[in-house]
Amino acid sequence: MGSKSQEQETLWVLEKVDHPRFPYRLTITRGGEVVLALRTQDRWPGSQGNIFCLPEEGREFPPPTGVLERVPVVSLRRYGKRLSVVLDRPTHRRCDFLFLKKPYKNRPGEYEQVFWQTQQGLRERRPRVRFTVRPPRHMHIVIDTRERYPWRFTGCRVERQRLPVGDYALLVRGEIRAVIERKTFANLVRDLSDLRVLHQRLGELSAYPAPALAVEAHYADFLRSDRVKPLNVRYCVQALAELVVLHPGLAIQFLGNRKLANAWALSYFSAAAGYAQDDSPLRVREALARYGAREAPIGPLLLQVRRVIEEELPPEFAFHQLQAWFPGVDKERLRYTLRKLQARGEIRCQGRGRAARWVKLSQEGSGGRR
Repeated sequence: MGSKSQEQETLWVLEKVDHPRFPYRLTITRGGEVVLALRTQDRWPGSQGNIFCLPEEGREFPPPTGVLERVPVVSLRRYGKRLSVVLDRPTHRRCDFLFLKKPYKNRPGEYEQVFWQTQQGLRERRPRVRFTVRPPRHMHIVIDTRERYPWRFTGCRVERQRLPVGDYALLVRGEIRAVIERKTFANLVRDLSDLRVLHQRLGELSAYPAPALAVEAHYADFLRSDRVKPLNVRYCVQALAELVVLHPGLAIQFLGNRKLANAWALSYFSAAAGYAQDDSPLRVREALARYGAREAPIGPLLLQVRRVIEEELPPEFAFHQLQAWFPGVDKERLRYTLRKLQARGEIRCQGRGRAARWVKLSQEGSGGRR
């Protein structure tokens, strides 16, 4: 048991190097495999703000001369163009690596810059850009046709359609990337009277990316016995707590009134659109894949599988390659999803049994729907 845990252990390793500009080698390893390797100018950024780093891949550097520190990694996650690391030690625990692409001044193409930053350095330096994702200039918002008096989204492309779930949805490149279920105070009080049905509806909502429940009321309104009749306050408090616990991926917001809820929804969609359009750098995606913390595909399973096939798998792939992206999904459910995509003309199967290979088909050649 101990050897198995050691094989999967993720370590932060800092080594000394005999080099005038980059005297340190920083690697993050998992089970002996290198997740990220950088040559750095110092041991830790501290209050100086940034440390410029060079990716080791594709460059010649002298080998390390000794290990300075070896620390377990608690977390490795992406936030926009940043790779955020949390270490298992009392000090110097949290840091970010910012990956940027810059155009060459005198020739076409781009080059990569990597900056190592800490919380202390970011506070003291106070960078000009404070948002993790950049809000987009234009958004495409769909309002469900059953909404009688919908919110307004000034400056956005708005259309009315029958949504599969929720009342408002953000579309990015034709796909739902955020969805909001709107509830007035009276709506939610009525729905709380039958929690089983409400859980089913919120469970379906949570299957989509960036789901939210926007309540046009204050939480304190549910503590007034004269307003929640025929329910009682104790029941409402427990029911609302149950919604939060059983749907942890759902953003439940008590927004006071219609006007504030509308304003919040616009900001929420703006953040979701910025994140959806802000593709993570290739080196960050590779590091997360090696770490075993691939960015989870989003949306219902068919959309998840389609996105993995289009963006992550080779033109011909085996079933086990797809299954590696969905370790918690039943095999038969995955196979059923592949058959649905095959029926749509998006992929086809060659061979049988373990030798079978799935082949991607172009949209033009297949006549499939997207």
